[in-house]
Amino acid sequence: MMIVVMNSDAMLSQVSSVIHKIESLGLTPHPSRGEHQTIIGIVGIIDAGHKDDLEHIGQMPGVAKTIRITRPFKLVNREFKPDPTIIRVNGLSIGGEDFAVMAGPCAVESAEQVRATARAVRDAGARILRGGAFKPRTSPYSFKGLGEEGLKILRAAKEETGLPIVTEVISPELVPLVVKYADILQVGARNMQNYALLEAVGGIRKPVLLKRGMMSTIEEMLLAAEYIVSNGNKEVMLCERGIRTFETATRSTLDISAVPVLKQSSHLPVIVDPSHAAGARPYIAPLAKAALAAGADGIIVEVHPSPETASVDGAQSLTFDEFREMMDELRPVAAAVGKRMVLCGEDDAGMRRASA
Repeated sequence: MMIVVMNSDAMLSQVSSVIHKIESLGLTPHPSRGEHQTIIGIVGIIDAGHKDDLEHIGQMPGVAKTIRITRPFKLVNREFKPDPTIIRVNGLSIGGEDFAVMAGPCAVESAEQVRATARAVRDAGARILRGGAFKPRTSPYSFKGLGEEGLKILRAAKEETGLPIVTEVISPELVPLVVKYADILQVGARNMQNYALLEAVGGIRKPVLLKRGMMSTIEEMLLAAEYIVSNGNKEVMLCERGIRTFETATRSTLDISAVPVLKQSSHLPVIVDPSHAAGARPYIAPLAKAALAAGADGIIVEVHPSPETASVDGAQSLTFDEFREMMDELRPVAAAVGKRMVLCGEDDAGMRRASA
């Protein structure tokens, strides 16, 4: 891939001429408007006969320079888009100055469970409700979720609390159904390299939360994100949820170093899941604080009214009181690193007024 950097004062007609030239070569242009200039990514197979034509693009009016990107991920590369991607969901910005907290039960079990959890996490400062209606499980005999009924329960909780929903989609066939209810579609760790699913969510116009596979490298995760973006959906969040190592003290090993690596390598927002990384309630708050300090744009945390009776992942689900305490501990960390968090019981408008 090559990127074309336009002059800061390049006219729209000059940008259009470059785009038309790229298309005439049978390649695909991906323009991105930054704070100061336009960058055009060129994607496609460049044959020998087009190399001279590509060199000539660098001499076209309005072009500042051309840069070849040698890393295998192109569109999610920070070289292609130096400015961070900001994803907006129901007035909430993810990837900017706000620290986004997503919280809720691992699995939707009942309407009352979800309603109670939604109210509790909202009042503590969370701004997105998580909950699984479809659960991919290792054992075929484990609880696999309530399906569409679970999605309806989540939507009812959204209507009551105003919290947008993030929920997992586990197959390409289910994407149209989940899109009807969810504000953010989650691609789980087990599906990070399900390329048919990645292409399916790449064709929608809703944000995607992409979780890192349990045995996947950072580059493999970025290439999975590339599948989604190259299919048209630019609103992707990268989620570090821990990787499998030889350590057994925790469910997974949270790769906290992945946060700054991803932030340097890509323009996409980075979310951390301390619940799946820890697998144990006492470790979640410390890992959440570490994620915030490391530069993450948000966290996704499991919360349950009664973890000891949870159908799924009760050991790594916080109680309402524990979640509230964690949020109180996160706020001074956020202030120290220049991030904003909602105060307890404050709406998004109130947050913006307080930080003005």
